[in-house]
Amino acid sequence: MRGAVRLEDVVVRYGDVTAVDHLSLAVEPGEFVSLLGPSGCGKTTTLRVIAGFESADAGRVELSGADVGGVPPHRRDVNTVFQQYALFPHLSVAENVAFGLRRAGVPKADVGPRVATALDMVRLRSLAGRKPSQLSGGQQQRVAVARALVNEPAVVLLDEPLGSLDRALRADLQVELQVLHEKVGATFLYVTHDQEEALAMSDRIAVLLDGRLQQVGTPDDVYDRPANAFVAGFLGGHVFLPGTAGPGADHVIGDGWLVRGAAGADAAEPGAAAVAAIRPDDVELLDAPPEGDAVNAVSGTVAAVSHLGEARLHVVHLDSGLELRSRRPRGAASPHRPGDRVWCTWPAESTLVFRQQ
Repeated sequence: MRGAVRLEDVVVRYGDVTAVDHLSLAVEPGEFVSLLGPSGCGKTTTLRVIAGFESADAGRVELSGADVGGVPPHRRDVNTVFQQYALFPHLSVAENVAFGLRRAGVPKADVGPRVATALDMVRLRSLAGRKPSQLSGGQQQRVAVARALVNEPAVVLLDEPLGSLDRALRADLQVELQVLHEKVGATFLYVTHDQEEALAMSDRIAVLLDGRLQQVGTPDDVYDRPANAFVAGFLGGHVFLPGTAGPGADHVIGDGWLVRGAAGADAAEPGAAAVAAIRPDDVELLDAPPEGDAVNAVSGTVAAVSHLGEARLHVVHLDSGLELRSRRPRGAASPHRPGDRVWCTWPAESTLVFRQQ
C-alpha cells in the first residue's frame, strides 16, 4: 500500500477558472505514471495538490491509503523534482542533497553515507564538492533527483524536470530516470507535455485536457486505441478529415470523398459531424488511385516537402480544400515534389472515426 496515490473527484478552482475538474485517478505502488497534456490542462496543479502545495476545493487525496487533506507538504511521504531544480546556489552538491536529511533530523552519522549512496545512484559522487553553478544542466537535474530520492519517499513527483534540456540530453536522462525508478522502487508521477517522453518512460499515461481526464492506460492503449479525437491528435499524431458520419458510423463522408474506417470509442452518431483520424505514417503517395475498398484514396497536390532525417514529410492539399500529411521512411518510395499531383492512400483498418469535438 505504501506509495499508492488516489485522487477522488478532485476539483481546484482559481476564481471562475476550474484548473482541475472532478479528476479521479488511482496509481499503484511502484508505478511510473505520466500526466500528459498541453499547457494549462491542470497537470502541474494536480501534482501540487498531491504534494500539498495547493489545496483542493473538493474531492479527496490519499497517499498510501491515508487521506492527506490538510496535511502540510513536509509531513507527506513525497518529494518533488521541479523543472528549474531549485538547488541552493551557495551549497555544494553534497550539501544540497543532505539538506532534506538534516531538516528531517537524521543523525549526523547517517547523513554522509546516505548522501553518498544517492549521488552514486545518479553517478555524481565525484562532483560532490562542486557548487550548482559549476555543473551542466543535466548534472543539476541529476542532483535534484538525488535530493528527492535521498529521503526514500514513497512517491516522487517530477514536474517537467527535463523541459529545459536539449533533445539529446533529454533522451539520455529519460533512460537514467527509468533505471532509477526500477532501482528505488518508489512511485513516480511525472508531468510532461512531451508525447514521446511519456510514451518512452511510462507504465501508464493519464491524458488531461482542460482539467479533465481524457484517458488513462498503457502507452500501447492510448497510442493504438485513443479514447477520442483529442487523444488521437495530441498523443497519436493523427490528422483529421472532417465530414459527416455515415449510416454505420464507421466511415466519414465529405465534399466529394468518402473515407472508410472503424468507429472509435467516442463514436459519432450516423449523420452527425465526425472526423476520420489518420496517422501520417500510414499515408502513402501514389501517382494513380489503388483498387478495392480496403484502401482509402483521396487526390490532391503536394504543397511542401520536409526532410526529417530518417523520414520525409509531404504536406498535400486535397482537392476538397482539406490538408493531409504523409510521413514515410527515406528510401521507402521516390519522393514527390511540390506541385505534383498525387493520390493519398492508406488502409481503412488503420482509420478511426470519432465524433467531432
